[in-house]
Amino acid sequence: MKRLLLLFATLFLTTTLYAQTSINNVSAQGYTKTKYPIVLVHGFLGFDRITVIDYFFNIPQSLTKGGADVYVVRLSAVNSSEARGEQLLSEVKEILALSGAEKVNLIGHSQGSPTSRYVASVRPDLVASVTSVGGANRGSEFADFLRSLGESGSTTEFLLSLPVTLAGNLISILSGKEHRPQDALGALGSLTTAGAEDFNKKYPQGMPKGCEDQSPKATNGVYYFSWSGTKKVTNALDASDIVLFSTGIITGDENDGLIRRCSSRLGKVIKDDYEMNHLDQINHTFGLHSLLETDPVTIYRQHANRLKGFGL
Repeated sequence: MKRLLLLFATLFLTTTLYAQTSINNVSAQGYTKTKYPIVLVHGFLGFDRITVIDYFFNIPQSLTKGGADVYVVRLSAVNSSEARGEQLLSEVKEILALSGAEKVNLIGHSQGSPTSRYVASVRPDLVASVTSVGGANRGSEFADFLRSLGESGSTTEFLLSLPVTLAGNLISILSGKEHRPQDALGALGSLTTAGAEDFNKKYPQGMPKGCEDQSPKATNGVYYFSWSGTKKVTNALDASDIVLFSTGIITGDENDGLIRRCSSRLGKVIKDDYEMNHLDQINHTFGLHSLLETDPVTIYRQHANRLKGFGL
């Protein structure tokens, strides 16, 4: 038993030191200094910061260290992509007023991707780029499964949606800022494959025609990029891997536990088969990820440098 505990302690320490070393090794001054501010957009049941926990764990700090002007927005944890998009648009306008910049670079994780795409579609003049990270751009089969558990207007539907709405409200309270409205059914509707298809008909910018296609890098003056992963279990110390392994069975073919590889693709696909699951892509849980894959923080830094190279 003692040997087992020692092994786990060693693995945890190795992972932590590896992550910290990766951050320090890429902190060259000016490396992430983009022309326009970087705005990080959380996904479903997300937040900006709760006590000492960042949704994008260690990512804003590392980007800032390299010269980037970074903002992390807080939207409804649970709501439709369009409702969240309107909230994001208000946040973007405020960021532009504070920073004096003309545009922003939006980086959205999970539902944060269609949320960001909404803003780029309705106000392309305010957006330099949209980057999808494990984005639900074609919805999720897991959301389809949840939607199938209760008919519209049924008691079952209400009982299933109630705890999700309560969770959204709790996240809003713990974030300690202006309350955002929560709508579990609106969120679920946006995240189903049918809901995403309807969304894409209204806001098609950046979306490839098929799973193997890539759309043009720029549409209406906005550059589109994406990356994602196809692993569910990546670190023996991360308990969330068990959950994502289970949800991944329902999600279908190549997926990160919640989002299929096909669904994640948007604009210029940087890489869509990282050895990462849905939470690794935001450097959670607390930086635990596969030691055989690039540190997630490094990928964000490399992308900021890529945006810099594009003059964005």
